Amino acid sequence: MRLKNKVAIITGSTQGIGEAIALRFAREGAKVAIVASKDVMRAEAVVKKLSAENGTGAAFAADCSRVSEIKALVTAVVKKFGQIDILVNNAGIMHTAPIEATTEEMWDAQIDLNLKGTFFMTQAVLPEFRRLGRGKVINISSIWGIGAGPNCPAYCAAKGGIVNLTRALAVEIGRENINVNSLAPGNIATPLNAHLRGPEMQAYIAQMRALTPTGRDFLQPDELTGTAVYLASSDSDAVHGVTVPVDAGWGAW
Repeated sequence: MRLKNKVAIITGSTQGIGEAIALRFAREGAKVAIVASKDVMRAEAVVKKLSAENGTGAAFAADCSRVSEIKALVTAVVKKFGQIDILVNNAGIMHTAPIEATTEEMWDAQIDLNLKGTFFMTQAVLPEFRRLGRGKVINISSIWGIGAGPNCPAYCAAKGGIVNLTRALAVEIGRENINVNSLAPGNIATPLNAHLRGPEMQAYIAQMRALTPTGRDFLQPDELTGTAVYLASSDSDAVHGVTVPVDAGWGAW
């Protein structure tokens, strides 16, 4: 098991990509802190799934757009497990709206959780990484952070910010045996984008297939987890500041 005896915090891990990574990390031997935004019962439901597979986890709740809650979360995880080895900054939100319909509230919500939360979660675990003399940070960006898409300017700005934040943090703390890298998912079928996969979205789905060299529209969350394990494990010790697309070839065209 590639993550045996490691402790991982995965924000936004009650569904979708975060849940899939949590389940895979547990299978690889990690103890996983499952983090819900508000309802800790949702996190407890994922912990039950881990336990059913003989994995180890614990449930927490924190709004990762709020620095005070971020700090309390990190303190609680260290108290529970004794250390933190891996941080996956996955918590995020997406509002689909054209530029003229994007409100200040929509903008702030996406920047605060997706980008601000990523930075301050990393800042909060840094003392623990320094105590251990090592650490792994995996930021979840997006293909719309490397490129862009219409009708979600704030989301693109936040995810693009994560790409360069990843580089900046890697440059600053890489000498301390702390790896900061990013995963850029392509079109992944999650509750976050369910509104893009309904019967009325067939034209959009066809466009996704046409724009992806492999002819695929939406991938499954499990298809990201192997890359996440690589970035969390010692196999990636020499990898710093990169963003790895997992997009069925989307970015190749």
